[in-house]
Amino acid sequence: MLTPTVQLPLHGKRIIVTAPRNYAVRLSEQLINQGGLPILMPTIETCLLENFTELDAALQQIDTFDWIAFTSRNGIEAFFQRLKDLGLNLFSLTNCLFCAIGTDAERLAAFGIKADLIPTQPSPAGIITELAKIPNIAQQSVLVPVPEVVGVPEPDVIPNFIAGLEKLGMKVTCVPTYRTRCLDKNIYEVELNLIRQGKIDVIAFSSTVEVAAFLQMVDAKSNYEHCAISPRLDATRIACFGPYTAANAQKLGLNVSIVAQDYSSFAGFAEAIAHFFH
Repeated sequence: MLTPTVQLPLHGKRIIVTAPRNYAVRLSEQLINQGGLPILMPTIETCLLENFTELDAALQQIDTFDWIAFTSRNGIEAFFQRLKDLGLNLFSLTNCLFCAIGTDAERLAAFGIKADLIPTQPSPAGIITELAKIPNIAQQSVLVPVPEVVGVPEPDVIPNFIAGLEKLGMKVTCVPTYRTRCLDKNIYEVELNLIRQGKIDVIAFSSTVEVAAFLQMVDAKSNYEHCAISPRLDATRIACFGPYTAANAQKLGLNVSIVAQDYSSFAGFAEAIAHFFH
């Protein structure tokens, strides 16, 4: 890109990226393209399960499911990694139909699987809307790979998704596929000080669990009275990757200024932040 950064909408803007590192890199690239200065501060990380018993049991009988509904790229990565570890090949998935959200379908394709359902509304709720249009969806079985959330209350996104599938009459098997856990705030002394001093322009959240983990970092016993719910940080804008994350962030007490309307990819998130400042 040969455009001078001074001409880009996010020139000089310091943006905290709270997404886990595998997501943060992709979001940061989009922010840099808009002239921004991303500062990586993953509040959570995703990693392998400590106990694979439930996942392995589901994978060993994978051909009994009509659908597999992925709600995240991490779920796709962990699912196929474990499939490989167990020595199961893609032929075992022949009878299954697949759901993926937004550009997650591209990651699914990289494993040799074509998504049969990509919702127009890129969210778990969007999957429900599309499944509801399918005749005889009731009584069909669906496997839902989900995160095991550690160290922070589980957001309501997945429980609401499961409830929606059950309301359609589907037979739902929800299985932990990877772990999501909070990171230690002590590794972020520099970043938290920048936030406290008002030197950050935007804090960008891509999921509810990132918000909850962030608030645990700034709202502990430390003297972070200038955390994101404080009037002191009016100049620090809270940006959320879509309306669901924004709604949950507001429930947790944050004043959200920027909400991506195109939340099928991080490009849309970066564009929403750029549009706010442009």
